[in-house]
Amino acid sequence: MKYLVHISRLLVGVLFIISGLIKLNDPLGFSYKLQEYFSSDVLNIPFLEPYALGISIFVVVFEVVLGVFLLIGYKPKFTVWSLLGMIVFFTFLTFYSAYFDKVKDCGCFGDALKLTPWESFTKDIILLFFILILFFGMKHVKPLFGKLPTTVLALLSFIFSLWFGYYVLMHLPAKDFRAYKIGDNLLENMSIPDDAPKAVQEFTWTFKVNGEDKEFVTNGSYPTVDGEYVGVETKVIKEGYEPPILDFSIESDEGDITEDMLLTEKLIMFVSYNLDTAEKEGLQKIKAISDEAIKKGYTVIGLTSSGPDAQQRIKSEYKLNFEFYVSDEKALKTIVRSNPGVLELNKATVKQKFHWNDFEDLKLQ
Repeated sequence: MKYLVHISRLLVGVLFIISGLIKLNDPLGFSYKLQEYFSSDVLNIPFLEPYALGISIFVVVFEVVLGVFLLIGYKPKFTVWSLLGMIVFFTFLTFYSAYFDKVKDCGCFGDALKLTPWESFTKDIILLFFILILFFGMKHVKPLFGKLPTTVLALLSFIFSLWFGYYVLMHLPAKDFRAYKIGDNLLENMSIPDDAPKAVQEFTWTFKVNGEDKEFVTNGSYPTVDGEYVGVETKVIKEGYEPPILDFSIESDEGDITEDMLLTEKLIMFVSYNLDTAEKEGLQKIKAISDEAIKKGYTVIGLTSSGPDAQQRIKSEYKLNFEFYVSDEKALKTIVRSNPGVLELNKATVKQKFHWNDFEDLKLQ
């Protein structure tokens, strides 16, 4: 039992720290995932949605700290009981999502590693097994150091987690795992290669033959049956290739102008998923930067999911001399974890990206 506890302690501690740090690197992204869980379509507790960011920071800081506590042996009883409570809750959550097909990606490892709900549930079951070993062998979880060094390490882990979370919220994630990171070409990330694997589907056709419903299974072709068509059900046997970017577009009054805009050589793109909730200090900074960019030959545009009234109000209030175009709110939240944020692109390749706090760092050629 002693050796099983040591192995479990190492595995659980390291995994909680890694998982927590990945989410702590992007607490806004995790808060968006929590909002998805809180929505009426999933857990139906929408009153928690306004508090998603605060909850996300608390959860990921607690996750990192518990991992450190476990490895150094700080307050073993509190640590193991907390780990057990967290894993029971997350196991329920991932099972609910998987069984009812509510959330496609649990967000356990942020954008760094995508897991399906069933993969997430399996991961939680394995973790639950190891945490139960820690629970029943709690007496073997001993501090690695003396009381003072252990307490200092525990306190430092808590302070570091809070500082890191605050830093990435005030700037941008330290490591960008999304398909809009600096160096990525957005058009390439939106395209599907010619040799990409196609989805394999099974079609179950129902026909009424001689007064009885009979089923016929094909890979998509309409079956030749002497009977009356009733209906068809489809089932995905194997998922096909999905490009990293699925839902991004730039819409004007004339229609989709995504490719035309992205192929621009010098493009400055201000992004605000919601102009009504955008930080006013950030909006105030846009005027000077956009004017300078236009003087230096850049094409400047704004992207938002807000309607024409909000666009016109913001343009008038802040005296902006560029046009806003419409894009999907979820896509805009993914592009940059800042409202507003700014990107420089050259023929669809992201050259620079900044939080509104760092607009002054944008280098215009």
